[in-house]
Amino acid sequence: MKQIMIKSFVLLLSLSLFTYTTTPTALADAIPEEAIITLGEDLSQEQRNTVLEDLGAPNVSEDQIIYVSNEEEHNYLGDHIPASQIGTNAISSAKVILRDDNTGISVTTNNINYITGDMYTNALATAGVTGAEIEVTAPFEVSGTGALTGIMKAYEETTGETIDEDVKKAANEEMVVTAELVDDEEIDEDEAIDLMNRIKEEIAEQSPETREELEDLIRGLADELGIDLSSDQLNQLVDLFNNLRNLNIDWGRVNDTIDATREWISDFAESEDGQNIISSIVQFFESVWDWFLSVFSND
Repeated sequence: MKQIMIKSFVLLLSLSLFTYTTTPTALADAIPEEAIITLGEDLSQEQRNTVLEDLGAPNVSEDQIIYVSNEEEHNYLGDHIPASQIGTNAISSAKVILRDDNTGISVTTNNINYITGDMYTNALATAGVTGAEIEVTAPFEVSGTGALTGIMKAYEETTGETIDEDVKKAANEEMVVTAELVDDEEIDEDEAIDLMNRIKEEIAEQSPETREELEDLIRGLADELGIDLSSDQLNQLVDLFNNLRNLNIDWGRVNDTIDATREWISDFAESEDGQNIISSIVQFFESVWDWFLSVFSND
């Protein structure tokens, strides 16, 4: 029984890794749009070369590059996280390929140890991005909090559209609030992401008009999902979504983007390429498990 349970865990872990790391990479060859590269302004030449190699763009032309400064990072994040956490150098970088509207957002990360792909995805959906394939990277491990600023700049540069400054700040706030929820040992990432998405869905359906109604909505959803929010966490969520509510976010559009993202990942998972990737990951972990068993069976 124990072996069956552990092998089941291996399969679930494999599927999880597939979802968060392989889908966009495998789809990249099928997307012809020209990429925009965002680079942290404080990268050294060697670090820049490393980042461009990671992004598969070692020979990218200068007119495809957008630079992000540390000052910009502090502007959008300074109200939400300590200056010491933002740091004094802009390092996080990304490759952004816009897709057709309403096709979903996919984000993979490398050397990013705080913000996850889903956190970027949700924040970008709130900012109005509806279709994009994004890779976020750094030459060494960083939090990744500054990458969202560059991604939104790339979106504006490519589309010619301007994202409202308050919406940009709110999207960054959403990203940070989600990450801070996950910092709580009692709340895992899937639960935090699910809660954020459910709040958006219910706001679209119920259109709460007061802070009190919003607080009741969030508290009810947390209880429904079995998430025990502290008073500080509840207030933080109410502050965030009350701010977003006052910015006239199109919640229907945001939820359509999230649904399209889920469908994109699901469709790929069921494709031949997707099944091959899942199979290879499962085989890898099974080989690790077999090795583990062989080691302990010899004791």
